[in-house]
Amino acid sequence: MPSYTAAEKLQIAKRHLLPRQLEEHGLKKKHLRIPDNTLRRLIQDYTREAGVRNLEREIGSLVRKAARKIVSTEGIHPAITILPEDLKDYLGAPRFQSELAEKLKEYGIAIGLAWTPVGGDILFIEATRMPGKGRLILTGSLGDVMKESAQTALSYLRSQAERIGIDAEGMEKQDLHIHVPAGATPKDGPSAGSAIVVALASLLTRRLVRSDVAMTGEISLRGRILPVGGIKEKVLAAARVRLKQVILPEENRKDWNEVPQEVREKLAVHFVKHVSQLIPLALNPK
Repeated sequence: MPSYTAAEKLQIAKRHLLPRQLEEHGLKKKHLRIPDNTLRRLIQDYTREAGVRNLEREIGSLVRKAARKIVSTEGIHPAITILPEDLKDYLGAPRFQSELAEKLKEYGIAIGLAWTPVGGDILFIEATRMPGKGRLILTGSLGDVMKESAQTALSYLRSQAERIGIDAEGMEKQDLHIHVPAGATPKDGPSAGSAIVVALASLLTRRLVRSDVAMTGEISLRGRILPVGGIKEKVLAAARVRLKQVILPEENRKDWNEVPQEVREKLAVHFVKHVSQLIPLALNPK
């Protein structure tokens, strides 16, 4: 089953989880108020899951501590409102920090979209080069499939060097290093192929990647962009970090309708069949 979106979790929390926790702890709505923006912060910074089990636990913790504060006062029971900035006092420091999109100011950095068991996330692909013997170095706890995607991306760019504007002879005297941050987290799958080829193209042509665009898609040795899974979760991740555009494989066009309407209205989407379409969309003019 697909994971809940943040908007769906908010409605579940308001309609079901919070009323149930209030009832179990002997409180009424007039005793405790948790506004929507507090619930959103709770969902984003204190839980990371496909469902809402941990979210209900955190709401239960808030209600218990609020109930203790209410009964510890003598006389009239005060009404408590928990604001987003109050969560640290009730639950401690945030457990998760969401990766934020940033302005790309260097060559060789692209933003990919990844699927995880607890929803989508953005993935920074970094590439650099140094004097060497034409080796490809891969780091960041990458699985075999992702390593093969990087090798495929490099082979395609070498085969199309003259058309793209890359010095193929110079590449033989340089080592290329591709790194995906958060090295403690294993990463695998073919869907980062399009981001890898864009990061390498940016590095080798000295053109910056657009800061407001993220992409996903498998690439073939002929430069075709192949379909991938988890489109809904990936697009939601792009919207969460306020990106403006996403680039998806043409064959994933049917999955676009699964994305909630309010998210589709915030993002411009481009469907591509080939790397020759991808690079002009992803890179700024030289």
